[in-house]
This record gives sequence, structure tokens and C-alpha cells, in this order.
Amino acid sequence: MLILYTKYSYFFVFLQPILFISMDRNTVIGLLLIFGLFLGFSFYQSNKARKVMQEQEQQALEEMARQEEDSIAQALSLTAQDSLNNQAEAEPANQHFSTPQLANMDDYVVETNKAWYYFSKKGGCLRKVCLKDVYRYTPKDSAKVLMEMFEDGSNDINIKLMLRDQTEIATRDCIFLSDLDSDSLVVDKEHNTLSLRIYPNNQGDSLQCQTLNVNSYIEYLYTFSPDEYMFSYSIRFVNMEPYLYPTKHNYTLEWKAEPKNVEKNYENEKMLTSVYYMDNTNEVDNIDERKGGSKEFTSPLKWVSVKQQFFTATLIVDGDQSFDSGTLSATNPEKDEKDVLKYCKADLDFQISDLNKGSFNMSMYVGPNQYRLLKGYKMNLERQVPLGWGFFLLHWINRFLIIPVFNWLEVYGISYGIIILLLTIALKIVLLPVSYKTYMSSAKMRVLKPEIEAINARYPKEEDMMKKQQATMALYRSAGVKPAGGCLPMLLQMPILIAMYRFFPASYELRQQPFLWAEDLSTYDSIWNFGHNIPLLGDHLSLFTILMTVATIVYTWLNNKLMNPTQGNKDQQRMMNIMMYMMPLMFFFMFNSFASALTYYYLLFNIFTFLQMWIFRMAINDDKLHQQLKANMQKPVKKSKWELKMEELQKQQAQLQKQQQKKSK
Repeated sequence: MLILYTKYSYFFVFLQPILFISMDRNTVIGLLLIFGLFLGFSFYQSNKARKVMQEQEQQALEEMARQEEDSIAQALSLTAQDSLNNQAEAEPANQHFSTPQLANMDDYVVETNKAWYYFSKKGGCLRKVCLKDVYRYTPKDSAKVLMEMFEDGSNDINIKLMLRDQTEIATRDCIFLSDLDSDSLVVDKEHNTLSLRIYPNNQGDSLQCQTLNVNSYIEYLYTFSPDEYMFSYSIRFVNMEPYLYPTKHNYTLEWKAEPKNVEKNYENEKMLTSVYYMDNTNEVDNIDERKGGSKEFTSPLKWVSVKQQFFTATLIVDGDQSFDSGTLSATNPEKDEKDVLKYCKADLDFQISDLNKGSFNMSMYVGPNQYRLLKGYKMNLERQVPLGWGFFLLHWINRFLIIPVFNWLEVYGISYGIIILLLTIALKIVLLPVSYKTYMSSAKMRVLKPEIEAINARYPKEEDMMKKQQATMALYRSAGVKPAGGCLPMLLQMPILIAMYRFFPASYELRQQPFLWAEDLSTYDSIWNFGHNIPLLGDHLSLFTILMTVATIVYTWLNNKLMNPTQGNKDQQRMMNIMMYMMPLMFFFMFNSFASALTYYYLLFNIFTFLQMWIFRMAINDDKLHQQLKANMQKPVKKSKWELKMEELQKQQAQLQKQQQKKSK
């Protein structure tokens, strides 16, 4: 009827005026009602036909999906059967999850422009990382060896699962299947993900009757960027509610790592290896690097890191998620072990809210412990670089003065030894006013030697010590000399020296950078190896440390000769001189195993300090300075409140001494 109406609609339209004229009112109404019913029935039939067609299309799509899943399951079953045929004696994997042992158990390998990443088929976790264009320490005559983090597979990540029957299994016992055509992936813009999955078994515990439910799985999804050391790491649960215990949505990620010795100085590298972490308040802390130990947390953690001297591996939780709680530990190896730096472990609790489509999203950084690189991620990862974070002034100097100047000079491609030289010159120029003020304070006290000797002759007795000090202070005050004026500028230089003490051994840029006879500025420059360990000294001699010590002793001798200090009695002066010469020897034993960049810097600092002192000595006429001080003595001296108060205290102390002397008589 609908077809006829459609075909001859022009005829009905043509006849409508004639019909309406020749028929009465009731007939017209009846015809209109019939026509309305006819149209309604036609629309109903049309919608019904359209729905049938949509259902047929949906069924066709579902059938195609089922055929694809069946082909995947068949391929996985064939892989399992081939594995059984090829490895009859192989130990079976977990029979509740995944497949039996694969015939090829080599790692899945992912290559970026920065590194090769090796993921274990059994366990699905990152087993080791081989960094490109980065080498571990080898003796001078040996071939270069690429830097491997967690060599020999000393890195393991595991998640414990509880099944419906309350059986506990571990992902480290399961075989993870990949979506790759082969076992390797070269990362580019189009291919940047590695999906590793374990599937539950549909029936039986026997491997021969095992089939996999490919619609349900736990997935480790790794996503890489070609030029980054950081990659994303997501743990996804898909349709796992029928298999996992329904009320247990809390899981523990167990991370075990054994960082190995890759630098020249094993003891120093071990001392700088530990577990670092950041909580949800962005506070960064670590387990004691020397002693080791463990810590338990009930508050959330945002990232956890296994940090070596120059490299770090960090698990970072993305977005609003976090590790709810956990236990971290770092244990020192036995004394006879000379390979493992620390035994590090982290048990980190997290939640999967939905077992059918839930995920826990993380990122993982595995690469250099370089301040500039880590700071770029804006996650406080740079706090792992030891720049003196415990004292604000030290890390401020390093972050806002030393590192910017160092990086600016680095752009020009010059030797790092020359960079340290230029950095030292720049710092000495910046500190020139402070050094000049320090020298002038000492010079003024030196030229007043005749007046000081006169005061010493006037009060030769020990009981007159207080009077002698008062007279000396009065002389300095009248001459306009401030004894503390030389100390305060020196105190201003100390934070810079200490900041350098923290910066050079921690600077990744200096690693394996040669200069003169030093093969590596980040470690000691050995010129003689003893072959055995000497207490306090080690098993070698460092040439830069020897030169630094000699330069310090020479500077001390020249400083005493040129400045000719006059403070204190002879016994005190003799003891002070002994201490001044003992300090460089103590520093020799302390710095013999330190980074050669640091001892080289201290050597330069001593040399330039002596040159500055010699220039000041040549530029300043002692006779003119003495005459100026004598002229100052003729002027009236206005005492400050502090000086008046100190004089009052000295008088009170003198009176107490007199009273005590009278009582003793």
C-alpha cells in the first residue's frame, strides 16, 4: 500500500480537489481518518525495519569481535602448546593466571634515543636499563662499557593478588604476553607503547586443558617518548571482578632493587646511595645514607626513588593518585661485598577502585641524577642532588649562583677544568671587596704592633690580663680599628666554600670528564696505588690533594710572615701556629678520596687568595696607614652603647677578681 501510494502520489494529489467537492462532510472525515491511520501504520513499519537493520549490523560487529578474540585465544593456545612441546622439563608458571612457560624467555626490549629497556616476560617488570652514550667506570687501559642500571636483572616489581577462592598469587610468577609482533620495539611517534598482559584461565588447573579468557586481563602499559628518560607505567584491571576477591581492592606493589657499583670510588658511591621519597606535602626526605634503616608510612607518598651517586630510578604517581602507605628500607651490604651498593626495598600500598576498568597510573624515571634535568620535571626530583638542602644558604648559593654560572660557561664547550678555573676567578672577583676589608683589618692591627708591645710591657703580669685587654681595646677604638672586622668577611666566604664542597662531588656534568692528569673530575686523581688499604688514607695518593695541602701550608707560612700577627702571648701564638699547620695535614687525609674537581678548586682558591694578599700588600703603604691610625687617635672617640656596656661588664669583672684576691690572701 505504501509503495502504491508513493508511486501514484501525484494522482491522489490531482484528485483531491474533485473528491472534496463531490463528497459530503462525513465521507470526507472518514477518508481523512483512514488516510491518517494509513500514514501512521506506514511510519511504524518504517521504524521497525530500521531497528531490525541496526540490530543485524550490531550482531555482525559482535560476531567479528568474537572471531577476532577466538583467533587470539587460538594463537595463545598454540603458543602454550608449542611451549609444552619444546620445554617439557620447564617449570610451569602460575596455573591460575597467564600461560605456561614460553619457548623463548628472552626479555621484551624497548629502544629509545636515550636507552634500551629490558622487561622480563616472567613478571612483566623492568629488569634493567642500558643507557646510551653513558659508560660505567673502567680502568684506563680497558675498553668502555655502557652504563647498565640494575645489571644482571637486579630490579624486581611484584604485585600480590588474591583470587576468589582466597588463593594468593604473585605477578612475578606469571608470564606476561605482549602485543608486539616481535620481542622488540623501537620507539617513534607512531609506535611508543608496550602492552604486557596476564590472562586468567577459564577451566582446569592442568596446562593441557588450559584456555585463556582474553576478555579479562591485568595489563602493564608502558608508554615511551623517544627523547625522555621518563616513561609512563599504568597498571590496568579489565573485567577481573569474576576472578579476584571482591572486597579486596587494596594492593601492594613490592619493589626490590640492588644498585650495583659503577663508579671508581665504591665507598663514596655506597655512602651516597639510599631510598628517597616525597610525601603529599611535597616534602622530600631519605633513609640515612650511611647507616641505612627502614621507615613505615601511613600517610600518602607521591614518589619513591632508589638513588645512586649519579643515577636514580624513581616511581612517580600521576595525578591525584598516591601510594596510600608503605614501608621503605635501605640495607648496607656485608663488608666483604664489593659490588652491591645497598639492598633497597619499597612496599607501596595502592587502590584499584574498579576491578572491571580500574587503573593505577604512574611514571618511571630511570636516568642521570642531574640537577638541571630533574628540575625540569617540576616534581622536586632535584632534591636528590646533594646541594646542602639542610641549610638554606648553601643550596641557595648552589642553585642561584654556582649552577647558573657553571651552566653558562658549559655552553661554550670548553674543558671543565677551565670552567672551574674561570668560576674560581669570577668568585674571587665577586668576593674582592670582602677580601680587601679582611686584609685591611689585619693590616691595621699589624701596623699597631709598637703600641701593642708597649701595652704588653706595661702589664707584664698575668693578674693584669684584664687591664691589658682593656688598654688594647681602647687603643683599637681610638685608632678606628675593629678586630671583628676581619672575621665577619671571612664568615661570609665560608658558605661559598662549603657550597662548593657539596656541589663538585654531586655534579653529574663532571662525571668522567678528564683534565690534566685526572681521568675523572668527579672522583679522586690517583697517581700511586698502594695495593692495600691504609687507615685514614685509603689505597692511593691523589695529586690534586697533595698540591692543595702544599699550597695551604705555603700560604699559611707566608701569611704569618707577611701579616706578622701580634695577638695573644707567645704560648698562645705558638699553639695557634701549630694548629694552622696541622689543619692542612688533616685536610690531606680527609680529601684524599674526594672528587679531584673539589681539591683542584681549593688549590686554585689558595693560589688566588695568596695573589690577592700579595697585591694588597704591594698596594698599601704600612707607614702611611700607621700615620693615618695615629691621626685617628688624636680625634675624640664617641663610644657606642654596646662599647659602654662592655666596659661596664669589664669593670665589674675586674672588681670581682680583686675581691677574690683579697679573700684568698
